Amino acid sequence: MSETTGRRERKKAQTRKALADAALRLFTERGFDDVGVRDVAEAADVAVTTLFKHFPSKEALVFDEDEGREAALVAAVHDRPPGQSVLHALRDHLTHTAVVVGQDTPEFTRFTALVDSSPALQEYAHRMWLRHEKALAAALAEATGAPEGDVRTAALARFVMEGPSLVRGRTDPRKALHEVFDLLERGWGDAPS
Repeated sequence: MSETTGRRERKKAQTRKALADAALRLFTERGFDDVGVRDVAEAADVAVTTLFKHFPSKEALVFDEDEGREAALVAAVHDRPPGQSVLHALRDHLTHTAVVVGQDTPEFTRFTALVDSSPALQEYAHRMWLRHEKALAAALAEATGAPEGDVRTAALARFVMEGPSLVRGRTDPRKALHEVFDLLERGWGDAPS
């Protein structure tokens, strides 16, 4: 039974990846607005109904790693080693993810240009970002014992989420991210004048 389940899950993952890869290729070549979901389904050799079983919208095809990224942020807080602060756990997580590591790659540049080219993708990315921020704030509140809706954990989640965009284009984005987290940890009072 578990072998069948494992095979089924692998097949679903392969189909999902094929759809996301086909979508990204077509959207990059022809533009997001000039490609329909039928085009993507045909390129991945699946039915349109299959596409919608994996992705709830055309925009979601571009952000196929959405759920995994959110889960990884929350896991960085909840699964951190004993004694490690939430800030260090989040800094280490972001330092080693494609969010920071892959920023200077041609793929990231094409992806960013694609998102910037479409108001629908920009809006989807913003809503996704807000969901991640809210999930992170909840994880931070839980981990620190802060009450739900605590403004400090909400602010910290926002600052953490902004970290990768703040270091984009820097000569050494990892070092810059560490500087951002040092500021978060120590506060502005220790910053050079």
